[in-house]
Amino acid sequence: MLSALRAPASVLTALVVLTTVSATQAPAQASQPTVVAIDGVLCDLTRTLVAKDVKVVCLIQPGSDPHNYRLKPSDRQALSKASLVLHNGFKLTPSANKISGSAKVIAVAEKALPANDGSDPHVWHDPANSAAMVAVVADRLAPVLPASQRSALAARAAEAINVLNALGDWGTKQFATIPENQRVLVSEHQAYSHLTKRYGLRQITMLDSFTTGGLLRPSSLRTITAEVQGSGAQALFPESLPVSKTLRRISRSTGLPVYSSPLFADGLAPNRSTVGTATLNICTVVKGQGGQCDQVAADELIARWSAIR
Repeated sequence: MLSALRAPASVLTALVVLTTVSATQAPAQASQPTVVAIDGVLCDLTRTLVAKDVKVVCLIQPGSDPHNYRLKPSDRQALSKASLVLHNGFKLTPSANKISGSAKVIAVAEKALPANDGSDPHVWHDPANSAAMVAVVADRLAPVLPASQRSALAARAAEAINVLNALGDWGTKQFATIPENQRVLVSEHQAYSHLTKRYGLRQITMLDSFTTGGLLRPSSLRTITAEVQGSGAQALFPESLPVSKTLRRISRSTGLPVYSSPLFADGLAPNRSTVGTATLNICTVVKGQGGQCDQVAADELIARWSAIR
């Protein structure tokens, strides 16, 4: 089963070791261990891997902004009791870097993707990166669990990576339905570089690339308009609703509509899993740019992910 995995070789080696870790590494605990997952999609990844074997505390809920998150007293209490603390890294949540004095704090994306330059911390928008993160989380969870539960952890991790690999292949097929001259993603911020690189789209980030501090001056508006018009863009993709005044202003200037559904840049969409959010984002871009989305196949992937136990 593991031979089909596509995460980096060093990470896969660690995953295989999960099934053979000596019981002396971590004696069985009298009470259920607690793991804190701070940001990104880590809460869902961790809960999927541990099933009911570990209590997972999620600090940032879907729809919240990880960039500006500040630790609350209740968060610090949960952190003090945790056997393991997981956060994305790459400065997605700067407050996570203030957690110190413990070797149990792991910047998962940084471990999974050591060669990444960190300019865009939203690495999970490429399913291959999510698969690499799964392997790192599983490797760090193994010493937290009693030896009797580690083979089940390894099996869940292997299936999770299989599903994420299938998600990546599904995404390739969806983006291939977009006319070649329309394979562009116009968004407000640079949060989708891993998605656009994986699927061969041009990325235009209106506010990050052409404004200073998000301030839209007349000269910035003219530059954005010139960049977007003729790019093949069919829509402007918001990251939240209601649409901001700035995005409405850009829409009027460029003549492009703001797409009716937002993209979810910073984590999970409400009531959706990692796979559910990814398929939603991909279908939003594909349909907005004139392609077609296979929702039946997307639902099958979502069901496979939910079935991991």
